[in-house]
Amino acid sequence: MSGPRPGRTPSGAGAGAGTDADDRALDDALALANEPRRAAAGGAGNAVRPDRNDPLAVALGLGREDADARPPHTEPRTRPQAGPAPDADSAPDPVPNADRDPAAEPYRADTTTTPPGPSAPAQPVRQPVQPPLPHAHSPVGTVPWAEARRIARRVGRRLGTEVRDLGEDALGMTLAGPLTALTDLPSFDSSAMDGWAVAGPGPWRLRGHSVLAGQQRPAEPLHGGHAIAIATGAAVPTGTTAVLRSEHGWTQRRTDGEWLQVRSPHPAPTPGQEVRARGQECRGGDELLPAGTLVTPAVLGLAAAAGYDELTVTVRPRVDVLVLGDELLDHGLPRSGRVRDALGPMLPSSLRALGAEVTSVRRLVDDEEALRRAVSDSTADVIVTTGGTAGGPVDHLHPVLARIGAKLLVDGVAVRPGHPMVLAELPSGTHLIGLPGNPLAAVSGVLTLAAPLLRTLAGRPAPAPYAAPLTADVTGHPVDTRLVPVVFDDDSAARPLRFSGPAMLRGLAEADGMAVIPPGGARAGDDTAVLDTGALALAWGSGT
Repeated sequence: MSGPRPGRTPSGAGAGAGTDADDRALDDALALANEPRRAAAGGAGNAVRPDRNDPLAVALGLGREDADARPPHTEPRTRPQAGPAPDADSAPDPVPNADRDPAAEPYRADTTTTPPGPSAPAQPVRQPVQPPLPHAHSPVGTVPWAEARRIARRVGRRLGTEVRDLGEDALGMTLAGPLTALTDLPSFDSSAMDGWAVAGPGPWRLRGHSVLAGQQRPAEPLHGGHAIAIATGAAVPTGTTAVLRSEHGWTQRRTDGEWLQVRSPHPAPTPGQEVRARGQECRGGDELLPAGTLVTPAVLGLAAAAGYDELTVTVRPRVDVLVLGDELLDHGLPRSGRVRDALGPMLPSSLRALGAEVTSVRRLVDDEEALRRAVSDSTADVIVTTGGTAGGPVDHLHPVLARIGAKLLVDGVAVRPGHPMVLAELPSGTHLIGLPGNPLAAVSGVLTLAAPLLRTLAGRPAPAPYAAPLTADVTGHPVDTRLVPVVFDDDSAARPLRFSGPAMLRGLAEADGMAVIPPGGARAGDDTAVLDTGALALAWGSGT
């Protein structure tokens, strides 16, 4: 949060189009797929080398020599050394060599050689030794990260509509239809500055009283060679040629009245200067904003200026949150094998920022029947659970889903942290998202499954990802995507943060976003897509 954000890189077609092409372009960009895009007319198998300056190519990490040569989910750049495998969901420090002198880095010989010169033998290319990486495989049946996001987006359907008064209650919702101009904007010719309305060339003889904004009775027409004092926003009298701003003119009282002249060295006003012409912004019937536009404070202001008193918006998806775990404390210090519940306070605000209406937050003990009742009795559009998604003795989510006849859509995702996440459809049509219990792993689940699903239900536009260069090497998982907290520096580069373990929130609390690290890792200077974690803060919102 210490530096400026880079500009958003467009992901292809217009945001919010909702087409399969838009979805695929967005998720491919976020996944940093390591294969070139195919030519639309060239047939399958004809790879097209993208333009280096194509924004999607930047987000994809294409346009470099090595990018075109690496198929997705293959060997990492440097083969991991043999070693003991750490805990299943543990992640190494994303910047293992951040504090080391690169000149002192150990090297090993690679098989790649540089062409020999006339008098020099071929020299092996030296590469840094990578530390051992955890688990060189993903569980059978897990879904690639980009595909999981695609599934979550496509399983939902946009909810119905409702009418909201123009005000804060509509913030964060989306327009159910286009916002059309009810009248010309401005609806009359008005002054853009405090000064004088003038007719014809000067000097001008001043007339009567000033014209004020909001004045009900129109001012008398101006004749050539005359002027009248006018306020910003006031309707200009008929016959006005231009408005001379107050700091550009001066008045002189003479025997034949008071006269206005242009103050040197300013030029005389040109026709139409400082006049807001009727219809300058739009004409009645023009489309101001398309359907699916997120209602922000600026949208409220535009709607009010256009004469709206209420807006027709897409209904917010209702979400029930079930926090599972006997080990969770809701107050006081962690103690004796028990930990504070971090997700109960964090998730509701994050889900609201994604467009949801959180209807309840309940804490449940690790009991299968209690979980079954809570899931079966819910009338929400989406149920979000935390914990219980793995296969431990008190992980009851899978047995409950089987008992009630739910359809598993996603059962494990090839992403670290957070791979044991679940997306299911209940017989009632309600969708259930099972998040891992570890806090950062749960946030990964929100970004992977909850954000795309809620965006579809709420009719929200698909956002474009950030693309930013990394300031340091980031260790990758051999076959899984990694999400790593990063902060932008003063040059808009993404600096990986140290505290990125699945149970840690310290890195996320400091982060500007989560960098999407492809299998095999990424090197300093590589462009990477960054998911905006600002969208998880309670605000009128962006997207993720």
